[in-house]
Amino acid sequence: MVSEKVRISAVDLFCGAGGLSQGLLEAGIQVVAGIDIDPACAFPFESNIEAPFIEMDVRNLTAAHLEPLWSEGSIRLLAGCAPCQPFSPYRRGIDTSKEAQWPLLREFARLVEEVRPELVTMENVARIGTSAIFAEFVDDLKGLGYEVSWQSCYGPRFGLPQHRRRLVLIASLVGRIEVPNGDLEQGSYRTVRDAIGSLPALESGGKDANDRLHVARRLSPINMQRIAASVPGGTWEDWPEELRADCHRRATGASFKNVYARMEWDQPSPTITTLAHNFGAGRFGHPEQDRPISLREAALLQGFPRDYKLVSDARRVSAAEIGRLIGNAVPPPIAKAVGETILSNVNGVPV
Repeated sequence: MVSEKVRISAVDLFCGAGGLSQGLLEAGIQVVAGIDIDPACAFPFESNIEAPFIEMDVRNLTAAHLEPLWSEGSIRLLAGCAPCQPFSPYRRGIDTSKEAQWPLLREFARLVEEVRPELVTMENVARIGTSAIFAEFVDDLKGLGYEVSWQSCYGPRFGLPQHRRRLVLIASLVGRIEVPNGDLEQGSYRTVRDAIGSLPALESGGKDANDRLHVARRLSPINMQRIAASVPGGTWEDWPEELRADCHRRATGASFKNVYARMEWDQPSPTITTLAHNFGAGRFGHPEQDRPISLREAALLQGFPRDYKLVSDARRVSAAEIGRLIGNAVPPPIAKAVGETILSNVNGVPV
């Protein structure tokens, strides 16, 4: 429900499947458009957010494209999650100095300079906060007159049933707005059980007749033995020696304890990645059933509503595509808290 106290309308850059927009909508902020280069984002964005999706490379975007999108007379919010894969914790040790995604944060800054929206918010991987490119982004915003607040946010404090840290930034021309820190404490965090415990049970390779995304990837015979030998919260070190993979016996692989592992019912899940439906890609084994988690379970752990639509009924479900949309999404509970904080701070600001 959109707030009647203050008129804020948001354009979501790099909108993906709409996680950031979903959270802003839940907070009461109107979302007027989403923009992304990936055509797979069109269906989930338009079906759930009920706003236009614009398929476009942000590098080709200008103020002339953006300015007509905001509601007339509203406070304008430019929101987004510029892809910054070089800073992902899953890419440590990889040379990322020439990656094409580095300039996208600068493109975000360029658009802010061209449009001068009253409000800007950005969510990104936590490690970007120590980088030179992020410091440059913050300096650019301050140079344009914005008051800037940012911090690393821990998902469980916001009701996200997932151990996920993300950097959140709020920049404002209408008074300083502090990034929220979440108000939940350990002991009241939402858990894997809270998020997915009520879903129908599945076997390896099983399908829910009522939900095309509640499908378990079929495990190979050796991985069926491995998951049967896995305990919630344990590691592959719990397995008999004959079940261990060759990589686990090498020094380079011995430190990766969180692959081929089960989640725990009464804890938040590990970080949901684009491969969360793959047992061997992380701690993505179901806590109790001998299978990896389903795409629907991954979406719920990422904070999406149970009925969030990610693929048209007319299309075949691509696990790789849907997994990418889920894993790259901004968790809606964090976005909702940001939206609520923005609304509570700008109420009464004249337009």
